Amino acid sequence: MKKHSARVAPLSACNSPVLTLTKVEGEDRTRENVVGSTDAQSASAAGGESGTSRRRLHCCVRVTAVQVRKALWGVAMVMCVCSSWAGSTQLAKLTFKQFDAPFTLTWFATTWNCLFFPVYYVGHLCKSPERQTPRQRLRECCRFFGDEGLTPKVFFTKVAPFGLLWILTNYLYLQALRKINTTDVSALFCCNKAFVFLLSWIVLRDRFMGVRIVAAILAIAGIVMMTYADGFHSHSVIGITLVVASASMSALYKVLFKMVLGSAKFGEAALFLSIVGSANFVFISFVPVILYFTHVEYTGSPADIPWAYLCGVAALLFAFNILVNFGIAITYPTLISLGIVLSVPVNAMVDLYTCDINFNTVRLIAVFIICLGFLMLLLPEDWDQCIIRLTTKLRKRDDPAEVAGETGANASLNWRGRGRSSLSTYAR
Repeated sequence: MKKHSARVAPLSACNSPVLTLTKVEGEDRTRENVVGSTDAQSASAAGGESGTSRRRLHCCVRVTAVQVRKALWGVAMVMCVCSSWAGSTQLAKLTFKQFDAPFTLTWFATTWNCLFFPVYYVGHLCKSPERQTPRQRLRECCRFFGDEGLTPKVFFTKVAPFGLLWILTNYLYLQALRKINTTDVSALFCCNKAFVFLLSWIVLRDRFMGVRIVAAILAIAGIVMMTYADGFHSHSVIGITLVVASASMSALYKVLFKMVLGSAKFGEAALFLSIVGSANFVFISFVPVILYFTHVEYTGSPADIPWAYLCGVAALLFAFNILVNFGIAITYPTLISLGIVLSVPVNAMVDLYTCDINFNTVRLIAVFIICLGFLMLLLPEDWDQCIIRLTTKLRKRDDPAEVAGETGANASLNWRGRGRSSLSTYAR
């Protein structure tokens, strides 16, 4: 009984040093557990943050790698577009020295458009995981023309007008090459971008942009200065009129295509161009024959035709159209348009060494103004907002240093205040 009372008494005594010691030990253990759990939570949070940062870094690296790959493809695309467009222009100029038949050359080059859908289908077999037969793929792409597919009514109302615009664009461009040099033709054809904007603004009610209006004004000023560079001679005026008309037909083709048919996928665009080439071969083949027998475009015997030049021009134009229509799958559209502008200085260098061309000050200024207007048209719609964001970011990079200095001074003052209050509390 004494032992039992001895055991119970300390537990019931509130002022017992043993009980007080037990409470203190429990509190310390509790604090240690709390501290340990807090450290574990902070460690897990730090691990989560590090994992998140690693994922973000991995995503950033992956996005950067994709962008770098796309930019490299873009550089290659710019070179290919520039080479194909400048090469077709120069080779067509050489072809007219032996084969002065611009419409026959237009018909021959347009017929090569029949190869668009076969080339696309080969790419479909190589890339797509679900391979379809040519008939299945053809039926699926024909839905672009409506639920009933490609009917005679759809063909004559939605396909044939674009085929005529295509032929007119190329024919007027080749006719202009017979009148003036390739530098002026390639530079003036860049005005089609300004015409596209003006027609889209008027017909499609696109967004008004002051910078693009300025670009259109520059393009028109460049046309006037280009005409003035040769002294308003009839020969050069006719050539400039022809290439401006070709650029207008190209702009009308693009705007009407967007208004009537909308946007097309790769397979649908390939089918459309193949139909245009097939229709050109079936319905327009009689025109070169009539021009031959009427001696309007008399080429002599078939043996005298430079087939190598004709096939070279057609192949380069076909490659150019493939790059322009399907190049956006691997790079940015702006880089593809940049290749067209770069063809102007390439043609100028070739003309400088191959023909007598007078690069006077007026012509150089006109070419520069037209190219500048073309580049201004490549600016995105929110280019002003992008500049504002960039300037804001640059300002924020300078501000954190001052903010950090002020924050550090305030933190030191707060730390000193905290130190004094803690010391006074401890003294009490």
